[in-house]
This record gives sequence, structure tokens and C-alpha cells, in this order.
Amino acid sequence: MSLLATSLTVRLSGRTLLHRVTFEARPGEVLAVFGPSGAGKTTLFRVLVGELAPIEGIVLLSGDDITRLPLFERARRGLGYVPQTPSVLPDLSVRDNLAVFERLTRRARPPGSPDALSIARDLGLEPLLDTQAARLSGGERRRLEITRALSAAPRVLVCDEPFAAVDPLGALHVADRLRALADAGATVLVSDHHVDAALRLCDRALLLLDGEVALEASPEDFRAHPLVRSRYAATSP
Repeated sequence: MSLLATSLTVRLSGRTLLHRVTFEARPGEVLAVFGPSGAGKTTLFRVLVGELAPIEGIVLLSGDDITRLPLFERARRGLGYVPQTPSVLPDLSVRDNLAVFERLTRRARPPGSPDALSIARDLGLEPLLDTQAARLSGGERRRLEITRALSAAPRVLVCDEPFAAVDPLGALHVADRLRALADAGATVLVSDHHVDAALRLCDRALLLLDGEVALEASPEDFRAHPLVRSRYAATSP
């Protein structure tokens, strides 16, 4: 299931946050979106999933215009989301968080896809299934949010800072799960300040600067590009 954004423009309080952003994320790949703080990455992801409406442009999910659909309707069509801000239900256990999410999405998993408990096991959450979410560390909450999103077997998954607060070993497990999802045919978008980890994971990389797509390249070309090194980050070779 492809995700196509065409000429997305967002203005808030007189400020242009996105200006005619156009790109396509394709099935079977991980597309990474990078940029300095304030470049528009989170704004872009919120538009893609339905939390924010653009003043111009469209979002197509496998050719269907979903620009005005709410987040829950996009989720039922197979679009998953891991937001940057905390989204667990703090009063519920890890197990109950997963169960509530499953009921809300109302999506049947394709045959052979992993269930929530197996994903939780892979991400190191099995000992915490009966722990109240409010008692989890930041990294544990992040792994719960990712487990929850993956458990719906999304056909498109948008991840804003999936490695945030996750320890290095946990980040490897998260990356493995996202890579496996793409290898199974899903479309995965990630944005993360852990540049090296995200570049190792992705197939293509976009650089957002001042709300516009300034560069689209392979991970290797992205690392070496002068614009990346001058305006964004000095990445490791």
C-alpha cells in the first residue's frame, strides 16, 4: 500500500510549516524523513495520519484520497501511527493497553502476522504485561507504543521518533521489527534524531528544511551530501 503526498501546505498562526511537500512512500521500503528541529517533520506526519488538515495538497493511500478522513478511519484502512508525544493509557496495564487498541482499530490481522504478545516478547515487554503503564520508564512506554502499532499489522506505518528514550539494544529490536514489517510488504516512514540508526534502517531518505523537501537520496548519498553536513548533521561514515 503506497502513501503519496502531493503539494502539502500547512500554515498556522501566519507561519508556513509545510510548503508544497511532495513525495511517495512505497510498499516494501522504509522511508526516513530527517531535518533540524522546526523543519516540519512532525507537522508532516500529523497531516499524513489525519491529526492536522493541510490548506493545500492531497494525501493518497493506494490511490484513494484520504486527505479529509479522520485518524481513526485511516487506521481502519491500514495506516498505523506512532506519535512523538506519549499516547499510552497510563491507568491500564501493558496487556490492557494492547487489548484496548485492538478493539479500537477493528482490524483483523492477516494470516501469519505476529500477534501483540509475540511482538511484546520480542521487544522485551513480556515481564511487564501486568504492569501499570504509568509505572513504565520512557523507553518501556515507547516500546509499548510501537508494539501496539505493530500488533494491528499496518500496511503503512508512520513512526515519529521510534527510538526516543529506547536503550541501544532495544533500539536494535525496534529496528528489526520495522525492517521485518517493510520486508513483508508494508510501507514504513520514520523520523528520528538518531540519524545513524535511522539511516541503517531506511532504503531512502528525505531532508526537510524550512518546511520543504530539500533532498531525496539513498542512505549512502544522504550521508555524504554537502547540504546534509552543512544544514543538518555530521553523520558517521
